[in-house]
Amino acid sequence: MDIKQLFQDDDAVSPVIGVILMVAITVILAAVIASFVLGMGPSNDPTPTATIGMNYEQTGSSGGTEYGLLTLSHESGETIDASNLYVRGSGFSTSPTETHITEGSWTQGGTFFGPNSEVKSGQSVDVGVESTYDVSVVWESPEGDTSSTLNEQTGPDA
Repeated sequence: MDIKQLFQDDDAVSPVIGVILMVAITVILAAVIASFVLGMGPSNDPTPTATIGMNYEQTGSSGGTEYGLLTLSHESGETIDASNLYVRGSGFSTSPTETHITEGSWTQGGTFFGPNSEVKSGQSVDVGVESTYDVSVVWESPEGDTSSTLNEQTGPDA
C-alpha cells in the first residue's frame, strides 16, 4: 500500500459529507415533528388575558377583628364567563376556602347580570373579607383541566 496514494485519493470525501448532511437533516426534521406531536410546539392556550383589580375597604370591626369589602373589578382584557371565575383563599366572611362568583354577582353601575353572564371590562363584585385575608382570583377551564391565577392579594393585617 502506497501512503502517497492515500493522501491523493479523495474519492470518498463527497459521499461521506453527503451522508452526514442527510443524517443531520433527518435528525432535525424528526425533532421538529416530535415537538409538535408531543405538544411542545405552539399551543392554543384557552387561558384568558384579563386584568383583575382588587381594592380593600375596611367597613368595621368586631371582637378585635377588622373586616371589610374586597372589590374585585375587571379592569381590562378579554371577556370571561362568570362561571369559570373563582375567588380562593382564606379570610372570607362567609366561606372558609372558596367563593364561586357566578351569575347575578357581577355588577356594572349597580346593574346585576343574570345567569350565564360574562364578566366584561368595567364590571365589579364585592366579597366580604376579614383584614387578614389571602385571596386569589382564579380562572378555571370548563373541563377543569386548566387554571390560571389572574390576581392575588393579602390583607393589610395578614
